[in-house]
Amino acid sequence: MDGMTDGTHPWLRAYPKGVDWNLSLPAGETLVSLFDESVARFAAKPAMDFMGRRWTYAELGEAVARAAEGFQRLGVVKDTRVGLCLPNSPYAVVAYYGVLKAGGIVVNFSPLYVAEELLTQARDSGAEIMVTVDLDPLLPRVLSLLDAPESPVRKVVACSFAAALPWMKGTLFSLIKRRSVVPLPAGDARVSDFKTLVAAPPIAAPVTLTPADIAVLQYTGGTTGVPKGVMLTHGNLTANLRQMHAWFTTCRHGEERMLAVIPFFHVFAMTVALNSALAMGAEIIMLPRYEWKMLHATLRRTKPTVFPGVPTLFKACIDNGATKEDLASVRACISGGAPLPLAVKQEFEALSGSTMVEGYGLTEASPVCYSNPFEGENRAGTIGLPLPGIRAEIRDLETRSKAVPIGERGELCLAGPNVMAGYWNRPEETAEVLGADGFLHTGDVGIMDAEGYVTLVDRIKDLILVSGFNVYPRVVEEALYRHPAVGGATVVAMADPYRGEAPAAFVEAKPGMRVTVDELREFLKDKLNAVEMPRHIEVRASLPRTAVGKLSKKELKEELRAAPPRVAA
Repeated sequence: MDGMTDGTHPWLRAYPKGVDWNLSLPAGETLVSLFDESVARFAAKPAMDFMGRRWTYAELGEAVARAAEGFQRLGVVKDTRVGLCLPNSPYAVVAYYGVLKAGGIVVNFSPLYVAEELLTQARDSGAEIMVTVDLDPLLPRVLSLLDAPESPVRKVVACSFAAALPWMKGTLFSLIKRRSVVPLPAGDARVSDFKTLVAAPPIAAPVTLTPADIAVLQYTGGTTGVPKGVMLTHGNLTANLRQMHAWFTTCRHGEERMLAVIPFFHVFAMTVALNSALAMGAEIIMLPRYEWKMLHATLRRTKPTVFPGVPTLFKACIDNGATKEDLASVRACISGGAPLPLAVKQEFEALSGSTMVEGYGLTEASPVCYSNPFEGENRAGTIGLPLPGIRAEIRDLETRSKAVPIGERGELCLAGPNVMAGYWNRPEETAEVLGADGFLHTGDVGIMDAEGYVTLVDRIKDLILVSGFNVYPRVVEEALYRHPAVGGATVVAMADPYRGEAPAAFVEAKPGMRVTVDELREFLKDKLNAVEMPRHIEVRASLPRTAVGKLSKKELKEELRAAPPRVAA
């Protein structure tokens, strides 16, 4: 391994063999050029599987070319923002690359958004065209943008969900779920169907793109809490693909089957399950949502080899009784989006025989930055080592500029070709997190050991200050997860008149099991100190989750602010 091995780059001491941290990136790459290369290289190989209907790379390439022409006919030119509000489906893939090939910028919208949230993001991004499916309540919400005040949306493209399914499933869906299908408004020229969009011949003169061009506006709360559009360039996203492919040494180009349960509109899935899969010639096995019966049947039918997900997805497989036979084909699992409990990792690996690595990333970095190696030491409890080409420092929480010594807590800061161009139309917020030295302030508190492995202890904004002492929610959550009946645990700050703040814990039991507050308090006595011990513990039937299934703290914080629980002094 070439490169420095001093304290500046301690990770090089433990870097896996065969992986060069000094990553060399090909010049001029864009997502479109990588996609075109895969279409040419893997033309006859399967590219997509949706509920049993399959497409080859050649067929996908043709569909994307036709979509690009269709978008151009709708007025898409260089940098036109096009909103995609779609569940995982062939439409999500074709529209994504069709927009990029036409020169546009993809703006990902969550299908879970209510109309007001859709309008807020449309206004901020300036999205002129929206693509969605013909299902209730999604299509009516998107159609409402056409007449909403100050809405930039002038065109809606509706995709027939039934038409994407295999013939028999599509027919049954149209019959059984007909009340869920929303007909397009008659006579409204502002609304068209996807079939019409792709009816035109492929474009003859592709748009010229450069790595500096913005490819995606990906909205996030970021490190300052307010939703912002992260400007991810073609260069950012292709660099992250190169970094991942260099790191994941066990992946076989042209042979893998990528299970895509996590939604493409989320940055983790967009990069790992969509862009990375296509760039390495994998077949993407898509599910429109998580539902265990559907996932179980898909595992049996398609035998995926790579399974990216959030910890709650892997835990759901365990809790629903997945067998060794169900998971026998899975070779590699990438866990992201939330801290991976050690018990979940160990149990899933034992069940599947796969290697599961915990990775780390954030939207502002395209997003994958850190990962445990597939070949090398997979150090439990850590996010692993920085991917090739990524520089990392743990910086002082006060000055935010000075690196702290190995083993001390501080803010994880990162630099590399995958780091965003900035926040859309927000130069002040950009300056807060992206320094002149190119380092991105992640807002995550971590500790780097002597070999460069990083353990995250929490988010800066999630620190709980108890009588002046720092309490890290993850420490409390990990202690709760050690209880055999705990299926989910979230710890947040609550107001405390004496201590300022105190930890509040919310817990859900594993399916078929129960646990009481008194049992948990007794269980935690020898695992947490007095400062860390939750002042309030609540057992619930279920805990709030985000769109990708990870546990969400936001709703619980709002509950506590609105109605603080009474606790003994």
